[in-house]
Order: sequence, then structure tokens, then C-alpha cells
Amino acid sequence: MKKVILPVSLALLAGMTVGCSTTEYKKYAGDEAKQVASILRENGCMECHAANAPLPFYGNFPIIGSVVKADMTEGARYVDFSAMLEALESGQPVSEVDLAKLEHTAMSGSMPPAKFSHMPNHWGTSLDNDEKVVILSWAANERKARFTSPTVADEFANEPLQPLMESIPVDSAKVALGFALYHDTRLSADNTVSCATCHGLETGGVDRKQYSEGIKGQLGGVNAPTVYNAALNFAQFWDGRAADLKEQAAGPPLNPVEMGHKSFDDICTVLAEDKEFTKTFSEVYPDGFSQSNITEAIAEFEKTLLTPSRFDQYLRGDKSTLTAEEQEGYALFKANKCATCHVGMNIGGQSYDYMGIKNSYFDYRGTGLTDGDNGRYAVTKQESDLHKFKTPTLRNVMITYPYMHDGSINNIEDAVRIMHEFQIGTTISDTDMAKIVAFLGSLTGEYNGKTLQ
Repeated sequence: MKKVILPVSLALLAGMTVGCSTTEYKKYAGDEAKQVASILRENGCMECHAANAPLPFYGNFPIIGSVVKADMTEGARYVDFSAMLEALESGQPVSEVDLAKLEHTAMSGSMPPAKFSHMPNHWGTSLDNDEKVVILSWAANERKARFTSPTVADEFANEPLQPLMESIPVDSAKVALGFALYHDTRLSADNTVSCATCHGLETGGVDRKQYSEGIKGQLGGVNAPTVYNAALNFAQFWDGRAADLKEQAAGPPLNPVEMGHKSFDDICTVLAEDKEFTKTFSEVYPDGFSQSNITEAIAEFEKTLLTPSRFDQYLRGDKSTLTAEEQEGYALFKANKCATCHVGMNIGGQSYDYMGIKNSYFDYRGTGLTDGDNGRYAVTKQESDLHKFKTPTLRNVMITYPYMHDGSINNIEDAVRIMHEFQIGTTISDTDMAKIVAFLGSLTGEYNGKTLQ
């Protein structure tokens, strides 16, 4: 084992503390979830991976105190296991992202870092082989039970990325109505903006602008996310303020910058002036126009916007659909921790993640902070949620530029480089960059039988 030289102040701890035992988990044989929970507790994981973790007594020591505080902040920003620990102990479902992050840690042996596990009071906290087996077995079983796609080939069933399902059950009459409403500019106060204005079906489900233009030429404060596959997101908007597609559809029409109506009563009045459309609407919704009916129809249409890709065919068992370079890119995508946030069928959209874990993205950007940079904090007002954003899907990423919540990055290579530098803390080589970008190209899907452009 590589020798680690500790500061004198840490060496003094040797006479004050004893090594940690990590065999407690064996008491829960037969219950993998509680075994994993025990490993998280006994191995000291929660000392850094919890937003409310108390500062250890040596966190106030000279020299090392600032290092300890920085490590705790970084650890909690990467993943806060508090909710996962509670779920494991109570038999509740866990986050797909938390699962992927813990699984990657066990496979890579990357945690805890040497400067933590070699502290005298943390000796014995590194995962041993038996603990890794428990974690990986639990992760595989949990994924199989809750996250495996019904269309995946057996050999890829335990992949962190999964192929799309064939479809989502919908009401076809509501879908047709929702399609019409999605393209209807009467949802805006001046009849100039529809849902499709900012989320064009011919442009990757986005408008390819840094900020979308609403009524009277007003610009929004964040980049418009794609509507394609949005039904698979665990929440909607960058800050997650809408729980589902129906709730999301109610936002823009009343946003003064976007579509500018004062109320849905106003929208219903405008639509009711169209006798033919009123007749069509009433055939689907006998109770007529209302916010609930309008937004439900739009959401029903958006559930159909799934875009299967060559990568989905690969995960379904047809390996010929990906080139050797694309397959190598997928392997790098997983090895470089990309698949710990961009997970599941939507290859993202399942968590809120901090932007700039390793370095300050906002200092790098150099334009000052805006309200759009608050992220999840705008909803929760919790300091730990500041600069956390819903991780976007990477499906169709090659055609949904510009990138990031602020739309400040115009090409995919810069996006990949920035994510490595600021989220992982590494510099990616040109060779690896080319392979990962090739893999991302395989995520461009089809809609209505045509490849998106």
C-alpha cells in the first residue's frame, strides 16, 4: 500500500483514537439493503456525503482544518447519501443516481480517498472485497427490480444506462388535442408564441438559442431544455419546480416573460371563440376548457415524444449498431463517471447535481451570477441546493446545443471538456474526447420514423 505522510497534527490523533470496525454489516445477513446502510455508516461515508454532517473535532486543527472542510463540502456536493441511507434502513426505494454513484465507487475503489482512510481515527474505513461484493450485489438486484428497461437484452440488464421502453400508454384523442394545443400561439397573450416556438420538434425539441424569446422580445433566464423524452424526467424545469409534464405545461402560459397570459381563464375565453376547436375539445373533454384539461392534453402529447436511437438497439442486443469507436466511447463514458449522473432510460433527468464540484464553473464563466444560476435553491431556499440543477438528458445531445443551464457553451467538445474539468477534476485527452463524442452521436434518435436533425 502506498505510504501517506500525514501532518504532525494528524499524527497526534493516533494516540487518541482507535481504528473503526467495519464488520457491523454482517449482522444483517439476508438483508442487503440494511447491509449497505451499515457499510455507509460504519465506513464513515456519511462524514462527508451528507449536507448536515457535523464537523469532526480535528476540523478545527490548524492547517488541516480548511482541507477537511473543503473535502466535506465537495463530498456532499457530489452526492448526499442521507436520503439513500434512510431509504435503505426503512425498506423504501432509492434514487437511481445514488445507486449508480455508490456502485461506481465500489467498482473503482475510488472512495474513500487516502487522506481520509489513512487518518488514525479512520483506519479500516476503506471498502474491503466482501463489502464491495455486498454493494455490487445489492445494486444489481435493486436495478433489476426497479430500473431495468423491459426492452433490454439480458447481457446489458445491469448497465447504468437502459434502452427506452417501446411507448408510454396514452389516450390517442387527448394526444391529438395536445398536439394542436402545443402548436397553438393563442396560448400566448399576443398570439406570437406557442410551446413549439421554444421547443421545436424539428430542432431537437429546443430552439438552439442561449435564451428563448417570449412575447415582446423578452428573453428567459435559462436555456430551454428539450421536450423530447421529457416524460422520463423525475421532475421538470432546471430547478425541478414542476412535478410532472402537466404541471410544467401550466407554467409558460402564465409567465410574463414567456407567454404572458394573466390567467387560464383568459386562455379558455380566447380558445372558446373558436367554435370548431371548441367542438373538438368538448368531444374529448365534455366539461370544456379548463387549465387542468388543457395542460393534461399537452402532457399526453408530450408523452409520445420518445426518440429511440442506435444506442437503444445496441442495448437491446444488436451490437452491430455501434461502431468500435462508439463502444469505446461508451466504456469511457462509464469509466469517467458520466454514467453516475446521466443514468437510466433517459440518460439523465433523475437528480439535481451541483455545477462545479471540483472547480468554480461560475468563476470560469466570468459573467457574474444571475437568478437562473440559483438552480434548485430557487424552490427550496436551502443553501445546500444553491447551483444544483436537474441533470439534463443526453439523448439527442448532439442537436440540442447550446449547452448547460445557461446556454453558454456552443459545441459538444467544449461541453465534454468542461464537465470533465469542473465535475470530475480531470483533463480529457483528444483521443478520449473523440471517442466519447462518437458515443454521444449514437444517442441521436428517431421521431415518427425519421432521424432527428
